[in-house]
Amino acid sequence: MITVHEFISLDGVFENPAWTAPFGFDPRMGETIGAMCAGSSRIMLGRTTFEMFAPAWSTRTADDDPGAPFFNDTEKLVVAGTTPSVEWANSTVIGPYDSRKVRRIVDETAGDIYVSGSGTLVRALLADGLVGELHLFVYPIVLGSGARLWSDGADQCTLSLLGTDVYDNGVVHLNYGPAA
Repeated sequence: MITVHEFISLDGVFENPAWTAPFGFDPRMGETIGAMCAGSSRIMLGRTTFEMFAPAWSTRTADDDPGAPFFNDTEKLVVAGTTPSVEWANSTVIGPYDSRKVRRIVDETAGDIYVSGSGTLVRALLADGLVGELHLFVYPIVLGSGARLWSDGADQCTLSLLGTDVYDNGVVHLNYGPAA
């Protein structure tokens, strides 16, 4: 199963989540994300997110962030038509997005495949019905500009609500799955 995790503003902006910093990181959010990572044996990222994550995570240790071992030790599959400009241990470029290839990878994977950021990839995965769970961490802020997870003209996508959490920092976690 593919499990997607996104930090998103009320107006749908997901790019460069530096804007989340003023809200802090509720420890319960870490538990929720940790559970997603614990069930995942692979990470799949689009090229742009990979190029953002690699320098941010590759030098972190478990002392810096409890998520560092997951991000650094887990196999990373990069969906990209061009080779990323950075390297990161345990990473393989699998080529441009191909739903058949992704389905094979899902079928061959023991455990879940974790996806974060990677808007173009996530939109394609949703359109092809490949997302098992979509976890949106919605921050109480309207940014007014920036790349949105769903842009104008995006195909309609209906989902089923699987669960919710509300954190002390005002963030709401919405967990969606395929429409029933």
